[in-house]
Amino acid sequence: MDNAVVLCENFLGTTYGKTANGLVRYTTRFNIKAVLDSTKVGMDITSLIPKARESITIVGSIAEARALGCDTAIVGVATDGGFLPENFRPLIKEAIGYGWKVVSGLHEFISDDPEFSTLAKQHNSEIIDVRKMFMNFKKFFTGKIFDVKSFKIAVLGTDSAIGKRTTAVFLNREMNLRNRKSIMIGTGQTAWMQGFEYTAVIDSMINDFVAGGIEYEVVQAWQNEKPEFMFIEGQGSVLHPAYPGSFEIIGAAKPDAIILQHAPGRKDYDGFDGIRIPPIEKYVRVLELLSDKKVIAISLNREGIKESDIPEAIHKISKETGIFSFDPLGELSEISRLIEEASNR
Repeated sequence: MDNAVVLCENFLGTTYGKTANGLVRYTTRFNIKAVLDSTKVGMDITSLIPKARESITIVGSIAEARALGCDTAIVGVATDGGFLPENFRPLIKEAIGYGWKVVSGLHEFISDDPEFSTLAKQHNSEIIDVRKMFMNFKKFFTGKIFDVKSFKIAVLGTDSAIGKRTTAVFLNREMNLRNRKSIMIGTGQTAWMQGFEYTAVIDSMINDFVAGGIEYEVVQAWQNEKPEFMFIEGQGSVLHPAYPGSFEIIGAAKPDAIILQHAPGRKDYDGFDGIRIPPIEKYVRVLELLSDKKVIAISLNREGIKESDIPEAIHKISKETGIFSFDPLGELSEISRLIEEASNR
């Protein structure tokens, strides 16, 4: 694997840094040795991102990352509109100057930038724009989804950047640790970076082929692996004004159950101050109506919650909704048993 530094200047541990947050927790595609954020140098990575790999160092420069053996730079942010932050340009230029591979999941393609592309040719540097890889991914919906016998769980959310992928990653891993074969279906660029084989980056694809792309990956996973369980990464949120997601996943993947990710400490949509997130009960009603399946659990996002207050927050959600709630970064045995029981009904 490439030895990589994740570029996350000023954003590590924030919602904009969600790509970095995911990669420091899990990836089989890259060997993450460092994260670059000069504002966080000297801090323990796990104090910022629970469940991050303890061996990852926070550095303040490309030179420091190079000294650690890095040969790849990954853009670790997901900004509104997918634009490259201006302060990342000198970091990318320096990495290209060393002949490094540069990987980005942004909508703004680094390989199309004249300055970057010219430097890359001069220094024999490879630039990978993940979303560009899926622009011409054209699989039309076939109905073969109805042949899939895996128990499919869609992890959806009440907001964007709320931890849907992270919950899917940890639940998928937990089921495999319990010797119940499970596959994760990725739907975004970070899932591809994390090495999940069955991934369609759906916000890069032509709208007519989004449903087919999701179905194709689920069907391929079933035909090739025959897993008992599949966890399908959600995107956006079904009621979100800017990132309306969930319906294409429900329509194309035909989940057998839904886990809803929720941040009780978040009152407004992330990045949209003043636009209130509707009550969680409304999300449950809408998702169950659309899917004709149950929301079997609510997954807690810890944002704004002290570690000591997590049990109380979980209890409060369960009491208010009547639905089992859990911390995806905590103990997962109880939710795993619930999933197994749901699959046997």
